[in-house]
Amino acid sequence: MSEFAAILNAPGVQEVCELRPHSTGRLGFMAYHGGNLELQTDVIAAAAAERSGASYYGVLQPAPMREHLSSIKVRPAESERLAAFIDHVDVVITIHGFGRRGMFSALLLGGNNRPLARHIGGALQRALPAYDIVTDLETIPKKLRGIHADNPVNLPRRAGVQIELPPRVRGSSPMWWDWEGPGLTPHTLSLIDGLVEAATTWPNEPR
Repeated sequence: MSEFAAILNAPGVQEVCELRPHSTGRLGFMAYHGGNLELQTDVIAAAAAERSGASYYGVLQPAPMREHLSSIKVRPAESERLAAFIDHVDVVITIHGFGRRGMFSALLLGGNNRPLARHIGGALQRALPAYDIVTDLETIPKKLRGIHADNPVNLPRRAGVQIELPPRVRGSSPMWWDWEGPGLTPHTLSLIDGLVEAATTWPNEPR
């Protein structure tokens, strides 16, 4: 059994696939490091997908599970739901979480669809003016660029954008120690607003 299949078959893991037929349904959001692994990534991706009418694929690990698998090992050949998702969408936005010293306010937009990265970058800059929205691949750490051909973000027909989110914008940093809600932090809500704007204003090409 492959590492990805083992994660999918682990007790409590949820694999979610929602294929939507709307005009933005050919655009999809992914968060396959979701649940207890990269906190709130699945919540953000699912919310942005639902509000924009886009499709969604997520893998949610339960606590205390934290099995991190390299993206290039997340293969459609090992999941019927992921294969259906990749076949359904033309372009994808993958949501990840990262944390690096000196980059706590940086959102990194990698992946091989660079026009989409710049489009999303503009929407996120308007939604989150206090953050550094990085769309220049050369300034993104190599391991976070998401440009490998086997990375799921690059498998749809028009590839996609890999967004690496720091803890602060996901509401999981010490900055929010006294946040009592209700719901998501203001920065996370603004992030979702920006993603929805980007998804609903991105021009769709006929299949």
